[in-house]
Amino acid sequence: MLHVGLEHFLFVAAILFSLGLYGIITRKNAIMVLMGIELVLNAANINFVAFSRFGNYGLGGQIIALFVIILAAAEAAIALAIVLNVYKTFVNVNVDEINNLKE
Repeated sequence: MLHVGLEHFLFVAAILFSLGLYGIITRKNAIMVLMGIELVLNAANINFVAFSRFGNYGLGGQIIALFVIILAAAEAAIALAIVLNVYKTFVNVNVDEINNLKE
């Protein structure tokens, strides 16, 4: 029988974090960058919950993960509104070409 331990959760979180970081660094589309940020936050949530479960810390990890989920939802709503406004103004959501906002 397979026993799922802390190292399995850490491995999945490391893969999610790596994919999110790759998406943040390599993508030029603002929506894809936001998706990468969401992957990084989900990796942090997995770590919080795993350490809470296997470290016998009570419900502290789950409560922090809940706050991170609320923060991610608010961030996604505000960021999507900004991206839609930028698209309406510049007809492009390419992160490299949005540097015209300074002018």
